[in-house]
Amino acid sequence: MTPLLTHVKRSLFLRLLLIFGVTIVLIFAIIYISLQQLNQINSNQIIEIPDYFVRNFETIIIDDIGTPPDLEVAALLAQDLEWTIRIEHPDMVWRSDNDYRLPVELAEYSRTLSSDAEIRTWNGEDIMVVERNGYRFYMHQRFLDNTDFNYVVLYFGLGIAAIVLFLNYFSISRLLSPVRLLKEGAERIQRGDLGYRVSTDRQDELGELTASVNHMADSLQSMLEAKRQLLLAISHELRTPITRAKLQLEFMDDEKNRDALLDDINEIDLLISDLLEAERLNNTHSVLVTEEVDLSAFIESVVDSFNSDSSEIRFTGLERDEEVVIDRLRIRLLITNLLNNGVRHGRGKPIDVKVSFANEQATIEVIDQGEGIAEEHLADITEPFYRADNSRQRNTGGFGLGLYLCKLIAEAHGGNIHIASEVDKGTHITVTIPREPPEFKTTN
Repeated sequence: MTPLLTHVKRSLFLRLLLIFGVTIVLIFAIIYISLQQLNQINSNQIIEIPDYFVRNFETIIIDDIGTPPDLEVAALLAQDLEWTIRIEHPDMVWRSDNDYRLPVELAEYSRTLSSDAEIRTWNGEDIMVVERNGYRFYMHQRFLDNTDFNYVVLYFGLGIAAIVLFLNYFSISRLLSPVRLLKEGAERIQRGDLGYRVSTDRQDELGELTASVNHMADSLQSMLEAKRQLLLAISHELRTPITRAKLQLEFMDDEKNRDALLDDINEIDLLISDLLEAERLNNTHSVLVTEEVDLSAFIESVVDSFNSDSSEIRFTGLERDEEVVIDRLRIRLLITNLLNNGVRHGRGKPIDVKVSFANEQATIEVIDQGEGIAEEHLADITEPFYRADNSRQRNTGGFGLGLYLCKLIAEAHGGNIHIASEVDKGTHITVTIPREPPEFKTTN
């Protein structure tokens, strides 16, 4: 293979340029040939009548017609020659057809052919005039209606052009087929299928791009696996000393200090759990352990199992069963965090939990009548470690990770969370999730 052909084979852009160039040349060639053919069809077959034809005309045709003319013979000759013959005499005017396109009387003299024959022209077309024994004979090419044939030529040209364009489309589609494969591969990787690789045998720019995407997937898979291992190591290394500390606290005699230290250690343990869970959910490759659940009954069970001595929790569910695909543990965590917030800031007033379903969307509402949140804090209240009172003491509400986790859980299910609140009137939190989560990497 020559270096030029090798370069063309390995360059997508040169092949595209070649395809477009060949297509343009073929289209122009088809147009030119079609126009030339139409011009040839529509042009006069005899523009100038040669002298030898006139001599034959005089010696054979005129003699065959005779003077006085035999009109039947004249009609047969006109039909065979595909010419128009007109015969004039003071006593008669006869023509072989109804072709009046050439006004023979107005035609201009061109040249003399013999003593009784001359050529006249009209718009570039010759008319032969012969006078013999008082009869004048006019003869010119008959007008042939080639309209139907013109359409055939036109349609044939258009058909060839359509075939060329189809072949052009087919060639470009085949050249760009790896783009579709790359799109499908990128979507599968985005959904969490990190083991998927795009296969191709191309050696051009798209082949190089495919190799780069596969290499990126390798790197991403390695990075996320390292991150997973790091989270497991952190979880183990942090919880092991916490467990030992809890065990040692059991042997302390001072009950007051022991309980205070135990509360601090439990809070650290909870903080570690929340941080790890937030890190797991805070990427598009989070794993949801999903299953079909009767959402209303499930949330009612979570509400019933929630212990609160300070606030009454009222539940309003669906009258019918609605199956929704969710991760039970994550949704339980979401509901529990929202209830904890409601109890913590609800001033002991009732908390309403409502479940509804419409347009393939499930809606969970948690409504309290407590302190409320100032409007300037609503936009940031779901950010990690954000708290409206800038405090992280236990008695004022923890570390600011609860609503952040709720947002991540809702988004992992393909939904969202909306918070509306007024100071001293309460907070209304709405979580919306689809009947089925998007195509994340899930396990059942």
